[in-house]
Formats: sequence, C-alpha cells, structure tokens
Amino acid sequence: MAISVFDLFTVGIGPSSSHTVGPMRAAHAFSVKLMRENFLAKTASIKVDVYGSLAATGRGHGTFTAIMLGLEGYEPEQILPAEVDTCLERMEASGKLNLCGALGEGCELDYTVADMIQHPLTILPRHTNGMKLAALDAQGNTLIQETYYSVGGGFIVRDGAEDKLAENFKEAVNLQPYPFGTAAKLLEHCATTGLSIAGVMAANEEAYRSKEEIREGLLHIWQVMEDCKNSALEREGVLPGGLKVRRRAPEWHKRLAKEDKDRDPVFWQEWVNLVALAVNEENASGGRVVTAPTNGAAGIIPAVMFYATHYAPGAKYWNQEEREDVIVRFMLTAAAIGVLYKEQASISGAEVGCQGEVGSASSMAAGALAEILGGTVDQVENAAEIAMEHNLGLTCDPIGGLVQIPCIERNAIAAAKAINAAKMALMGDGQHHVTLDEVIITMRETGKDMSSKYKETAMGGLAVNVIEC
Repeated sequence: MAISVFDLFTVGIGPSSSHTVGPMRAAHAFSVKLMRENFLAKTASIKVDVYGSLAATGRGHGTFTAIMLGLEGYEPEQILPAEVDTCLERMEASGKLNLCGALGEGCELDYTVADMIQHPLTILPRHTNGMKLAALDAQGNTLIQETYYSVGGGFIVRDGAEDKLAENFKEAVNLQPYPFGTAAKLLEHCATTGLSIAGVMAANEEAYRSKEEIREGLLHIWQVMEDCKNSALEREGVLPGGLKVRRRAPEWHKRLAKEDKDRDPVFWQEWVNLVALAVNEENASGGRVVTAPTNGAAGIIPAVMFYATHYAPGAKYWNQEEREDVIVRFMLTAAAIGVLYKEQASISGAEVGCQGEVGSASSMAAGALAEILGGTVDQVENAAEIAMEHNLGLTCDPIGGLVQIPCIERNAIAAAKAINAAKMALMGDGQHHVTLDEVIITMRETGKDMSSKYKETAMGGLAVNVIEC
C-alpha cells in the first residue's frame, strides 16, 4: 500500500519512533517469521547486532529493551506502558527472554540486553539505523537471519525486500485516484478536481477503506493524543534516564487553569506550549504516544491542532461533530504534506538531523492549520514551505542520548513556528519564490551534508558540550 495517513500517524510507545518503535516492529517481524517457518522449536540461542545510530544512542532511546519486547512478540501499537514495565522487570529478574511468548507458545532462552552486540561506528549500507537478528540451533548453526532498517517514523525495511516493497507500492499507487509524490503533483490534482489537499488525501484513503473507517481511525488517533497529554498532566516528578529533568506540564497546567479560566485568546501560546511539552514529557518517559510523524516530534501536531480547535474563528461555537470534522481535515492535510517528506527526503533524525523530525512536523502542522483557517491550496503549500525553510539545518544532538534536552522544548518552539508560518501564508496570496518541493529537496541535501555527529548519535552539539548531571 502507498503511504497512508495511518502509516504517518501510528500509536506506539516512547521515547523514539526510529529507535524504539521501529526496532520493536523489526524484532516482532523476526519473531513472527521464526514461528511461521517452524524454527522456534529448533532455536537454542539468538544473536542481535545493532549498528550506527541505534547502537550509539540505543540505551537512552530504549532501543535494546524495545528489541527484547519485540522478540517476545509484542507490538508497539498494542502494548501499554504498564505492561512494558512488568515485562522488563521479569526479564531483568530472571535473565531470560521468552522468545515469541506473546504470540503463543514461547521458548525461554538465557538472554539479556547485555548480550546484544553494539556497533556504533559501523553503518550498514541502507541506513544508519540497522540491526541484524539471527536464530541458532544447539550446534550453533544459523537457522534464520534477517537485517532490518528503522528508517524513521516507526517505518521499517527488511534487507532483500526492497523489490517486493516497490512492487507493492506501485500496485497500491495504481489503486489511488490521485497519486502524488511531489507538491507540484498534489497541487495539480487540487486544480483539476477542485478538491482541497485534505480532499485529495481522503479520496486516496478511500481506495483502501470506507469514509466511516477513515473518520473513526483518525478520531481514535486524536483521542490517543489527548490521552497522552492528559496522562502527562497528572504525572509529577522527574523524567527517567539520569538527567533528572523535572516534569513541568502538571505545574504549568495548574497555573494556567487559574490565570486563564475563560480561555482568553491572549494565552494561546501558553496553552500551545503546554500541550507540546506534555506530550513530549510523556514520550520521554516511555508513555503511549502517536508518531506524528515521529516520536521525537510527537508534540507539535497535537499542540497546533489544539490551537485550531480552540482559537480558530468561531471555534468556541462548534458542536462536537464540527470539531471532529476539523480534526479529520487537519490530520488529512498534515498527512498529505508528510507523504511529500517521506517520498522526497526523510523523517529520520538519524538520517537528516532534527530538521527531518521537528522540521517535517512543523511543516505538516503549518499547512494543516492554514487549511483549517480557510487558506487556499497555494496558501497551505506556502505555510508548509515557510515552516520547513526556517528549520533547515536543525541538528539532532540529544544530551545523554535521551529524548529530553533539547527535544521537549524544541517541540513547543516548532509548534509556535508552525502557527506563525500559517498566519504569514494567510496574509499573502499564496504566491512565493520557494516551492515546498524545493525546500524538501534542500532539506534532504542539507541532511546528506550534515556531519554524522549531528544526526542522533549524541556525539556532537549539546550532547558533548553540556555536562550531564
């Protein structure tokens, strides 16, 4: 299937889509194949090798424990944070991995995180986020071996499956009434059909599922975002990982609730900041989040969508159905823009830096907000372009390899930037010098030129210039 809104917005656990969600999906896929090809009963041991960025920041990003959970058969969409804690405590206490246990009859092996082999300076050919998984029999012979790449946003690619993926993608695109991979093609569809960007995306989604399923699915995604935010507002203390970063969302919420009892528009930025911070504090603690389009940038779209549903003209008079209509349109528009980044560049911080995560999310949110505020398709494209243009070169340099500093505050800044980009675009007529396609290609080329130490390795920038304490 071609890239769907439900590929870009998926439910998972924190703290990272490419370093937690993707590796868990890869390990789960391996465990499923192990069972399907009847190798489980013969398996006496397993071997896991982790490469590049996955190895460099894996501990802080929860990569190694995510792989363990995936090998046991758990999926990021289904497992809850409380279950994660229970499983990890059991593994640590017993020193055993229940291979494929969540899929049915498991196989207990003596295996812990310490047995994983890390290669932080070795980059596999396809992507810096690489991992190899192997199952061996009692004589040490390899029963099955697979190489996976976590390519951003929770997407995974299995080595050797590229041709099949391309074939499936082509078949899926042929089902769509309005396939697009560039903004130019997307705008062409809008011009010839009279549809909005959300309308084009919706028509393509309807090639695979009904209108009712699309609406229900998107509202479920939105509800998970809401639950994520609300959970963070109840959790005080410090975030895990050793940096002792204090959770600010609960205190900020109490203060705002007192100072802004009537939702005065003058406080819009404080509320937007709060939503972004809350979502990313929940993500940093391993909570249940929505990749939007990544975990590291998970707070931007919920924060800007909060602005759209609370501060758009007439928002306070909307009934529930009208508010839900706005949420659906917002997410469809954002997803259409997200498709452009996946098709032409990358949303992986390990591949192009944080411009691919926070920059892409800011661009998606800006375009979606412009749509909700009544912008033309040209103004929507302009808003998305403005937001990315001013995120070009953004590095990914998490302190301690944790998705905390500067990631949490960065989401709030990028959300405000998205709102400003939308407002700037709406003040114009949609005509502009730099196209969205041009800025996406520029982001891709900038990412290629960027030193690897600024691409989610914790080997440069703030990660080495700030003392962990």
